Amino acid sequence: MSNKKFDVLLVGAGAMSATLGTLLRELDPNLSIGIVERLEHVASESTDGWNNAGTGHAAYCELNYTSEDEHGDIDINKALTINSQFEVSLQFWSYLVEQGKLPQPESFINRTPHKSFVWGEKNVDFLRNRFKKMSAHHLFEGMEYTESAATVEEWVPLVMHGRDPTIPIAATKVEHGSDIDFGAIARNMIAQVAKQPNFDLMVGHSVEDLSKNKDGSWTVTLEPKGKKSYDVEAKFVFLGAGGAALPLLQKSDIPECVGYGGFPVTGQWLVCTNPVIVSQHHAKVYGKAAIGAPPMSVPHLDTRNIGDTEALLFGPFAGFTTKFLKKGSVMDLLSSIKLGNIKPMLSVGMNNMDLTKYLISEVFQSDTERMNSLREFYPEAKDSDWSLANAGQRVQIIKKDSEGNGKLEFGTEIVSAADGSIAALLGASPGASTAVHTMVTVLERCFSDKLENGGWGKKLKEMIPSYGESLIDDEQLAKRIRHYTQTTLKLKD
Repeated sequence: MSNKKFDVLLVGAGAMSATLGTLLRELDPNLSIGIVERLEHVASESTDGWNNAGTGHAAYCELNYTSEDEHGDIDINKALTINSQFEVSLQFWSYLVEQGKLPQPESFINRTPHKSFVWGEKNVDFLRNRFKKMSAHHLFEGMEYTESAATVEEWVPLVMHGRDPTIPIAATKVEHGSDIDFGAIARNMIAQVAKQPNFDLMVGHSVEDLSKNKDGSWTVTLEPKGKKSYDVEAKFVFLGAGGAALPLLQKSDIPECVGYGGFPVTGQWLVCTNPVIVSQHHAKVYGKAAIGAPPMSVPHLDTRNIGDTEALLFGPFAGFTTKFLKKGSVMDLLSSIKLGNIKPMLSVGMNNMDLTKYLISEVFQSDTERMNSLREFYPEAKDSDWSLANAGQRVQIIKKDSEGNGKLEFGTEIVSAADGSIAALLGASPGASTAVHTMVTVLERCFSDKLENGGWGKKLKEMIPSYGESLIDDEQLAKRIRHYTQTTLKLKD
């Protein structure tokens, strides 16, 4: 029997639910909102600062966002899309800072140049062509390029010390990149919403079942840790529980979820907190991924600012796991296999042998092999300065293609019911970086009447000044927005 009723129930207390809850609270302060979190603390899975790259994916340095065809032509459309979506996040965070609803920017975002670094003639050609294409667009204005060893050593000294001078190198740099503690953002957002009435945070609660009621609302069965389960009702349910979103969506039995599966990938970092080493590197430096590697495994050497700790992270090293969450169950993958998705999942397994071989090789990597990978980036790295740490889980999307087989998707996707009463976010990268754009998509799908006729559209434009316009097409708008966000979030010189 239900003892609580909500207008909105958000499942998972990470970046996505925190963002959607904050947007909804700003749009309508009278909404009753509940957040359900399986763990005892919010933002403790993939959103936690130590479980993700914190890059603020803007496509400045991530080479996997710009594909190259057999003729050497570079496609930058995905990079443009991700960059413009990240700018939406910066706008919303800027609004919240101005309203006093996020703390001082340096507590969650810090200016950290974004750089790409490659070696070998073929990779240098790729980076040179990429730079020419990207720097011609206003969203990537200010990107610098060099093939000079002296300049690269000035930009990122650690990668040059001890490097073979006969091997050609190249690098790009964007000074206004950022390092972000998404855990800090999510925790501050939820704390701010929690100060207001009509809000309930239920930590240590698992969602056991979802069932739709005749009036279109949902009954959600919750089980507090060590206590008896109980029901709550919600007019709208959002499943933002990271890797757990897929099995929860399957519990809803909405037809839109048929055919979806998940491919879990785990990760590890090499971490250095030696201040002598850390002080010599202030950048996020991305290289080229190995053949067959998933996008989350593009190697990078990152400056990280998490709480009071400044560190360097290298990786991530991918691996296979059957868990959908870092603190999940080894039965997660098996229990997600249903009649509707077994064919797509099997076909993905058979048609992605490069990925399978890559993950197997990563799983069996030794400490020496991981350090050797680091030394390709940082030739003078010493074993004693680095330790291995587990990163967060990622569950890549498997979905049906037109022939009923499966295809592996490396982005994120919103799956929602036709009536807009429930929505789920599936997938991984770029994830939290584009959370605001993604949650606005949820609003457009599930609260369209409120946006068009309830005044929400006008308020959304106030919070996100570029809403309804294109930062990709409108150069002057993009420049005004970037000046506003970089000034407000202290990302300028």
